[in-house]
Amino acid sequence: MARGRRQEKILLGTRKGLIVYAGGASDWHWQGDHFLGIPVSLAAVDPRSGTWWALLDHGHWGCKLHRSADEGENWEEIEAPKYPDGEWIKEGAPATLKYLWAFTAGGSAQAGRIYLGTESGGLFVSDDNGDSFRLNRGLWDQPGRMERWFGGGRDNPGIHSIVVDPADPDHLYVGISVAGVFESTDAGASWTPRNKGLRADYLPDPNVEVGFDTHLLVACPARPDRMWQQNHCGIYRSDDAGASWNDVSQDEGSIRFGFAIAVDELDGDVAWVVPAVKDEYRIAVNYGLKVCRTEDGGRSWRSFGKGLPGAACYDLVYRHALDVRGDTLVFGSTTGNAFISEDRGESWRCLGNHLPPIYSCRFA
Repeated sequence: MARGRRQEKILLGTRKGLIVYAGGASDWHWQGDHFLGIPVSLAAVDPRSGTWWALLDHGHWGCKLHRSADEGENWEEIEAPKYPDGEWIKEGAPATLKYLWAFTAGGSAQAGRIYLGTESGGLFVSDDNGDSFRLNRGLWDQPGRMERWFGGGRDNPGIHSIVVDPADPDHLYVGISVAGVFESTDAGASWTPRNKGLRADYLPDPNVEVGFDTHLLVACPARPDRMWQQNHCGIYRSDDAGASWNDVSQDEGSIRFGFAIAVDELDGDVAWVVPAVKDEYRIAVNYGLKVCRTEDGGRSWRSFGKGLPGAACYDLVYRHALDVRGDTLVFGSTTGNAFISEDRGESWRCLGNHLPPIYSCRFA
């Protein structure tokens, strides 16, 4: 690395804490860890301030929330959001905070605005950088929420994706497992389901309005009307800001099921996925780990495996465990392997083996 160049960081949220790698270009190294022994469901960065956030899933003490203004030199614990008394997940099940699953900063002009997505399906908002939170009533009070939202891989519905339109911070999307995609154009005061074109093959009626298992929802920062989602029933692209969705999966090579998806920062036609064998197996396809890229909006896909394990591989990549910055991608797996590519996913090298199961990967 060139002398004097500021080191970049990669934050890995894992089953045994927050693990940090530092470096850049072809020189990455393990720097250290934080919250050793405690599951970190998500480690994220507020791009406006550089503040690091750690969302913890403490087995004994429940969900914990921490922030650092100095890249992990010092951490401050802040009170995690709470569901108001008298709220219900469904009849007979009081609403409580089960899991902190998503973090997103507000718009560049919204100082202090942050969003947290949670299980049991609540979106929480702060306007003072996390010192206090309020439950977004517009989404929570959606008609039919208690009847039509349900748990997928977790016991209860959960918000894992929050997208803020960079051109209009009052324009929001959430991805919910299991409910689907919802859009707000009034800063969360009201929400509309945006699931046209999706399928829910596991339901008696696969074309319901709500009940879709979106695994991750992303939008191209430079072209936010071009959206992508990795769904339980396929890979979908939207060209009209979520008003409708097109299935761009390919059965050849099993480019269909998975959890993680990433979109290029500038080109909304370029996206990456890490395919898996679905439902009861959830392992790498044909026991070989591959990353697939499209450059034409999903009309065609290419698979890349150079540098990745090609046999006897049981790795699975969770929804938040893939990230892209420029030409560099990083991902981590449930078997504790982390890989990095500096050529847009065409070749990979190992960042770390023998790590704890990895829940999230983020460039900082």
